[in-house]
Amino acid sequence: MKILLIAPESIRASKKKAILVPFPQASLTIIAGLTPKEHSVTIIDERLHEIDFNSDYDLIGITAMTATSVRAYQIADEFRKRNKKVVLGGIHPSALPDEAIQHADCVVIGEAENLWKIVLDDFQQGQLQRFYKNEELPCLTDLPPARLDLLGKGYLLKNVFQTTRGCPHNCGFCSVSTFNGRRYRHRPVENVIEEVSRCRSKMIGFLDDNIVGNPKYSKELFRALIPLKKKWVSQGTVKMAEDEELISLAQKCGCICLFVGFESVNEMNLKEMHKQFNPIEKYQKLIENFHRHHIMVVGSFVFGFDNDDISVFDNTLKFIEDTKIDFATFNILTPLPGTEVYEKFKDTNRIFSYNWTNYDFSHVVYQPAKMTPQELQFEHNELYRKFYTLPKIMKRALWNWRYLGYFLPASLYYNWVSRNPHQLPNLHD
Repeated sequence: MKILLIAPESIRASKKKAILVPFPQASLTIIAGLTPKEHSVTIIDERLHEIDFNSDYDLIGITAMTATSVRAYQIADEFRKRNKKVVLGGIHPSALPDEAIQHADCVVIGEAENLWKIVLDDFQQGQLQRFYKNEELPCLTDLPPARLDLLGKGYLLKNVFQTTRGCPHNCGFCSVSTFNGRRYRHRPVENVIEEVSRCRSKMIGFLDDNIVGNPKYSKELFRALIPLKKKWVSQGTVKMAEDEELISLAQKCGCICLFVGFESVNEMNLKEMHKQFNPIEKYQKLIENFHRHHIMVVGSFVFGFDNDDISVFDNTLKFIEDTKIDFATFNILTPLPGTEVYEKFKDTNRIFSYNWTNYDFSHVVYQPAKMTPQELQFEHNELYRKFYTLPKIMKRALWNWRYLGYFLPASLYYNWVSRNPHQLPNLHD
């Protein structure tokens, strides 16, 4: 059987394909790894490659986030017009399966590890069900290696791995705990090391939502990574820098950059989103500790909480520059289906757009409490322009000379985005 797995691009994307994108879609390489060897599997990342709708595949699998769901539905409809069977999965179809099934023959709800072979068997027997749902979260012990060999060219960082899933926290705007559960699960360290050992590249990434969520496990993993002499990036929490043994091991085993969700410099916002565990009063010293261990920090910030007024943008920029954060991503609060924020805003009629394409963390789709939607949109776009000016990039490059080959391309990309208005959204896109 010939199977095509697709990661759709956003419907608003340029007609020209990208030359480079940051990372591949990890879920598809894992699904490909779970597919029995008697089947042929092809992966298409639509950000990089065109889809041939007249291709000869037996089964089409499409993963979708909320921002890519409209395009995913278009792709599914095109294949179904050609009498192809389509399976939809991912975060958005899992949150809204009744919507997704209107465009598919089958919807997989939640993580697919325990379900994929059942789906394939049912399809071959002509008994494909409309919905498949895990009653229990999959155990990651026997997870096969991801099929990175099926990926095409064009990734800034192609060799990415996953060691953990789940998040014990329940941040109101985040869909991770809804989709992956609040129980922290991890792969056996020896399995991860075996998979990473087969990778020839010196630079790798771990696509965990929080690679240090279980410090005991993380320390075991980091010790085992040291002999491999890799350089790596991942996501974690600022509290990693409170554990001196943990952050020292991270440095020794090759961590050069960590994506950290600071989310806000307003303590009331952290309480509102159930993220009181972020020690805001310690941010300065913890960031200094990351830098002391030569780990670059990508700070992620969210704007538009009910305690935010227009002053939050200048306050955040001052905080970032005072603490010498190396990179920053600026996100507009987005009420993703399945999250607490979505239910709250929907119940109070604050959502004015259900165009899922705009649910990309860069568009305002709801009425903020203390500013207008136009102000939130403009100030968000302006913050990118202010932070990624060439003089400021060069200044930050001076203290990132060790990793200049990684720092400059990413920073210059954001500078280009900030100088091209069509790359940053306006409220009427």
